[in-house]
Amino acid sequence: MNRSLQILFSFLLFSVLVIAQTTPSGVAAIGYEKHIDVIWQYTSDANIGGYRIYRYNGSSYELIGSVGQYQSFYSDWIDGTGVQKKYKVTSYLANNSESAMSGEVIATTHAMTDEEFLDMTERATFRYFWDYAHPACGLARERFGSGETCTIGGSGFGVLAIIAGVERGYITRKQGAERMYKIVNFLKNKAIRYHGAFSHWVNGTTGETIPFSTYDDGGDLVETAFMIQGLLAARQYFNQSDTYEVLVRSFVTSIWQAVEWDWYSRSGNFIYWHWSPNYGWQMNFRVQGPNEAMIVYLLAIASTTHGVSASLFTSGWASSNYYVNGKSFYGYKLWVGWDYGGPLFFAHYSFLGFDPRNKKDKYCNYFENNKSHALIHRAYAVANPKKFKDYGANNWGFTASDDPTGYGVHEPSNDNGTISPTAALSSMPYTPTESIEYLKNIYRTYGSKVWKDYGFIDAYNPNQNWFATSYLAIDQGPIIDMIENYRSGLLWSKFMANPEIQPMLDAIGFAADPSDVSNDETIPATFALKQNYPNPFNPETKIQYHLASPGLVKLRVFDLLGNEIVRLVNTEQKAGTYSINFNSGAYRLSSGAYFYRLETESFTETKKMIILK
Repeated sequence: MNRSLQILFSFLLFSVLVIAQTTPSGVAAIGYEKHIDVIWQYTSDANIGGYRIYRYNGSSYELIGSVGQYQSFYSDWIDGTGVQKKYKVTSYLANNSESAMSGEVIATTHAMTDEEFLDMTERATFRYFWDYAHPACGLARERFGSGETCTIGGSGFGVLAIIAGVERGYITRKQGAERMYKIVNFLKNKAIRYHGAFSHWVNGTTGETIPFSTYDDGGDLVETAFMIQGLLAARQYFNQSDTYEVLVRSFVTSIWQAVEWDWYSRSGNFIYWHWSPNYGWQMNFRVQGPNEAMIVYLLAIASTTHGVSASLFTSGWASSNYYVNGKSFYGYKLWVGWDYGGPLFFAHYSFLGFDPRNKKDKYCNYFENNKSHALIHRAYAVANPKKFKDYGANNWGFTASDDPTGYGVHEPSNDNGTISPTAALSSMPYTPTESIEYLKNIYRTYGSKVWKDYGFIDAYNPNQNWFATSYLAIDQGPIIDMIENYRSGLLWSKFMANPEIQPMLDAIGFAADPSDVSNDETIPATFALKQNYPNPFNPETKIQYHLASPGLVKLRVFDLLGNEIVRLVNTEQKAGTYSINFNSGAYRLSSGAYFYRLETESFTETKKMIILK
């Protein structure tokens, strides 16, 4: 073979190897009620330009869509139940050369359980903070299409979302720790701070401040507090000896301890929202309740380096003559807050990490107050005094969001027909039954008008037949965070475990209050097999089930051909709730779909789980 042919042969062989090596791995398909998600393993290979998704049409695979290099999913809206589809995925390089197709994956749409609806929503919303995060710093972009503009507060909500994503198995713990390190390294060493506080918006590449308004070009203590809330939960969650996790904890502590809460109090009874190096205290905006910012005072009092007196909670935060309410609306009492409660983000932002359950201050139990707030919104939608289209018991919730005229703050006393999914969905811990029914109703009623790549859109107005195409970090974050708190209490437990929190509660005067805790009997009313989580998983997942009466119980795992792999349970059990850990590594199972089945004398149910390596 002459030299020219050798060079040509080597080039062709190299090209084939490069293309083959970029074939997407870990491809899986997840069937929901009206759509199917195709997912694959994220790679940081800079040579990849994106991915192409193919669907079998009965005779061949045809291209149905493509996504960019940072996206590791594709949603195929089917708009029908009981429909099976087959898919393959390729990657393409910058020169447009395409890899070999992945193996075939199959999924079927099906009627879903409540637990599946919750997981569907968490998983899709998580993508905003994972796939759509700024690639240089890992922070959340302000909104879909905002480019370099990253939000500090919304990124704090996103930090909590990453914790939930690791716990649910959407990403590995290693991936989560590496992303968290990217975030805290940027915050500590690149993002500009003003007496320890971050600005509202930052450039995701340079770390420089992007002014929010003319005078708001410096520190924003409320946005900073939302970030610190997330970081403190991450400090407790990433507690292992891995290098990244050690660095995450160290950097979080450094960032937290550098915030000069006392400086922002100006030696008075209030904490102030903004400070600018160019305009000083020009905005002169006190942080004063009731609104979304209670977490500012909680953290300022908790700080061991730049703390403020606990007396500021009363003299500053709760000092307005409208803080205490005491009236009832539609039969629900509001101890604290505006009439009708105000926009529902008041009940969400400060309580994504701070757990309001089982405790009260001199004013109220905030869990109970937030619950009333959400139920008032629902009752208002049922009453529907302005006769807006589609309002009702399963279509409710008003907060700040996009609307047909731009952006507005929506609430019962300022209602233009716009419903924001984050309002009801983020109220999940307070109103689980009502929020789940809302979730199912809008998915089934409006379909692909409200459900897109990153879950539910920001808002919709049926009266004007308007459906947003936008996503905002500050609205998506509370959805996944509060659903996770409802399902497991994870984010609440991690934030509250920080050693600075209990002394703060004691100093303010919070006392134990079990009035919001259900005293229902521990024996379940019905049999139930829960969806495993995380799902997909590798290698371990948890399976939970309820037994309404005692008897012989079998819990078995099968492959797609119906072959039994293992009996996890095969014994007599009392009535109650049980949780079983299943480690697929012990059985050397490959990636793919499997089934697990619960059998008792009077009950049988089967669910699907996916191993994704």
